[in-house]
Amino acid sequence: MPAGDRPLSGIRVLDLTRILAGPISARTLAEHGAEVLMVTAAHLPQIPEHVIDTSHGKRSCFLDLKQTDDSARLKALIRDADVFSQGYRPGMMQKLGFAPEDLAKLRPGIVYTSISCYGADGPFSHRAGWEQVAQTMTGICHDNRPEAPMLLPAAACDYTTGYLAAYGVLLALARRAREGGSYHVRVSLCQSGMFIHRQGKVEFDRPDMELEPAELDAIRIESRPKSGPIRHLGPLLKLSETPPRWIRPTPQLGGDKPEWPAAAARVAAE
Repeated sequence: MPAGDRPLSGIRVLDLTRILAGPISARTLAEHGAEVLMVTAAHLPQIPEHVIDTSHGKRSCFLDLKQTDDSARLKALIRDADVFSQGYRPGMMQKLGFAPEDLAKLRPGIVYTSISCYGADGPFSHRAGWEQVAQTMTGICHDNRPEAPMLLPAAACDYTTGYLAAYGVLLALARRAREGGSYHVRVSLCQSGMFIHRQGKVEFDRPDMELEPAELDAIRIESRPKSGPIRHLGPLLKLSETPPRWIRPTPQLGGDKPEWPAAAARVAAE
């Protein structure tokens, strides 16, 4: 692990994900000091509210992987990266030349993270999917209201998968530090849904148990991105020696260059 005063100081992460699970994973790594560069293309659809909520601490650039020059630029970034996280439709990364095996040859020691709906095995593993599909396929919608299936009032599979992906990356980085090697972390929305389903349900034992405004204010912070000031939830994990925090506000989508900042700039930012 690189030297530094935070758990992930000096760790470089390429975040090629969109809409909740993958962005949450990379946002979590940024909380602990990782240098995260979010890579997307200008033509790919985004949900602005999700970008604002899941991009704290990151930088953001545009690269179109179907263009030869942009593909070459991403490979140059990979050579200096520690983590590569992607949530593309199964099989797409292989077609574009960015499969786990390709990256392990290009950058020995890479930690490659794959985020999918159905997982790497089984009859649906080739299909794309999202939160609502995972809640349906794992029985959550049925158990939530058997007479007429109903989603949970939160993106439970997405957020759980994102945090599990970040945890898997941490485990892989620790193992790499001890043993060397390249690693492939695989997580899926349906596996997270099954994990949630197995916990069972807990009913509210009294009405009006939602958080009071004062309780929410205690865990909110304010940032000032280029789009204007926003109030949002801060990192909830509390560590005495290395408290999680984001050193950068939410970036403008595509507002940064596709390059790693110089070492001096990273030290100054810390």
